[in-house]
Order: sequence, then structure tokens, then C-alpha cells
Amino acid sequence: MKVNTLLFLRITLGLLMLVWGVDKLVHVQHGVKVAQTFYLGMASGPLFLHVFGALQMLLGLVIVLGYKRRVAYPILLVITGVTMLAVWRSVVDPWGWYLSGTKVLFFPSVIIFAAAFVLYAFQADDSKALDVAGESAKRPQAT
Repeated sequence: MKVNTLLFLRITLGLLMLVWGVDKLVHVQHGVKVAQTFYLGMASGPLFLHVFGALQMLLGLVIVLGYKRRVAYPILLVITGVTMLAVWRSVVDPWGWYLSGTKVLFFPSVIIFAAAFVLYAFQADDSKALDVAGESAKRPQAT
């Protein structure tokens, strides 16, 4: 059960990175607006969004496959963590009872970060990852 759950979590988080990456390539103005609204205008240039979107799509594919997890998972944690921090008001007060500018739809960013953390913490148990198969092939065979 745990192996299939980790596989499902890995695939869905990887697909999320793919969707976010495609959005940066296809809907550049949306990416610009998001960067200006939540990231203090940093990284809001169309060229940056195209490059970051392509890299995010690559990261998503790598995560779906379970390849280079020791590198990919920390990057995933940073991206989902920065996203969560960018919408922290919506995490703390999703209905806007005390803080202005919150949206309940942003609350799941904390759940996404938690899911990425679980994936990172239990990567040794994810035996269906591609890099696990690669490690098995590298091990010397007992004679």
C-alpha cells in the first residue's frame, strides 16, 4: 500500500509541476500577473517565465518518473515552499476574517508542500521510482 501511495503522490506532484510549467509557457500574462501579485514583481519577465516554465516542466517529468530524486525533491520542496510562503495569508486566514487579500482556494498550498515533504521523507520506500531500477542494475551480482 505504501509503495503505491508514494507512486500516486509522486505522479500527482510531478503533474502539478508540469501543469504549472505549461501555464508559464502558454499563459505568459497570467504568470506575469502572479509574479507581480505574489512575488513582489520578481521574476515577472516573459523570458524568465518561459525558461522557468520549461525547467518546471522538466522537473515535473523527472518527478513523475522518479529519476534523480535526491536532486529533484529538494527543488520541489523549495518551489512548493516558496509558493506556500507567497500565499501565507491564505494559509493562516483562508476566509479573510482577519487578513485582507486572502483566498480559500490558496489554502491547499500548505497541503501541497506537506505532500512534497512526505515524498522527500519517504523516498527510500518508493521502490517504483526509475532511479531505484537504475541502482539495482548498478549493484554487483552475487556469484
